[in-house]
Amino acid sequence: MSAWSSPRRNRLAAVAVAAVAAAASLTSCSSSSSDSAKDPLAGSKASGDTVVVGSNNYAESILLGDIYGEALKAKGIKVTYKPSIGSRETTYGLLKNGTLTVLPEFNGALLAYLDAKAAPTTEAATDAAVTGKLDPKLTLLKPAAAQDKDSITVNAATASKYHLTSNSTIADLAPVGKDITIGASPEFQTRQQGLVGLKSVYGLTPKSFKALDAGGALTEAALKNGNVQAADIFTTDPTITKEKFVVLQDPKNLFGFENVVPLVYKTGLSQAGADALNAVSAKLDTATLLDLDAQVQSDSKDPLVVAKAWLTSVGLV
Repeated sequence: MSAWSSPRRNRLAAVAVAAVAAAASLTSCSSSSSDSAKDPLAGSKASGDTVVVGSNNYAESILLGDIYGEALKAKGIKVTYKPSIGSRETTYGLLKNGTLTVLPEFNGALLAYLDAKAAPTTEAATDAAVTGKLDPKLTLLKPAAAQDKDSITVNAATASKYHLTSNSTIADLAPVGKDITIGASPEFQTRQQGLVGLKSVYGLTPKSFKALDAGGALTEAALKNGNVQAADIFTTDPTITKEKFVVLQDPKNLFGFENVVPLVYKTGLSQAGADALNAVSAKLDTATLLDLDAQVQSDSKDPLVVAKAWLTSVGLV
């Protein structure tokens, strides 16, 4: 596991139990939680006329799976859902053997799984590195602009005090670092994609550091309550919207690349299906994904309903 990717992977593991419970509560209304609610792997492998859309066991992946599935259905493609299966260690193998046809992925985290030593410096290099390591039966489609990755995020009071906006960068926080306490996982203190990189890349040295968790409830609460002024928060965390946090831009890509991208079993998806999923990627940016996540995770909406409404709003169904 590479240093730059591990915070996100730890975070996904931390939310998995809660996401499974949330998904289970939707079994009566979401097609992504219907025929496979009791056993996400129930049924046969993908057949020539059916695309099996899987998802990992957390809310964002389930939502993305619904978006992919409904976009395919809109093109007349028969779809079966296998939601909330488990971690990448399980779902990658299911793609390789053809049990799944399509899975929402994140290019950086997938690369870290396939090659722990890789450290690409551009989105294109990330995708190329993943492609070079993928099983030959699999392929990546076009990545979305949407990313779910680590960020330096400040609370509303700090943003107001130092005139920071969504257009501000991490470098803009550097001049007031002497007044800032940053909260994050304990490992953040010694990682390049942490305090080490914040200093070397952006010249930001905080007054102090508070060891909390990897973008989870402890970090969110500390930022909300002002116990820290800045924190490592994931860019599609609904708390950002709810608490009016401000995510600082990372133009030097200290935190790497975590673009949403469809991972596909090649022979199981037609060109029409690939085109449909590429059209989704063309419309999906980080702000949109944050909003959709908030509807599901904060407002307790059915992810299938959220998926359909968004696809309709952008003309994809």
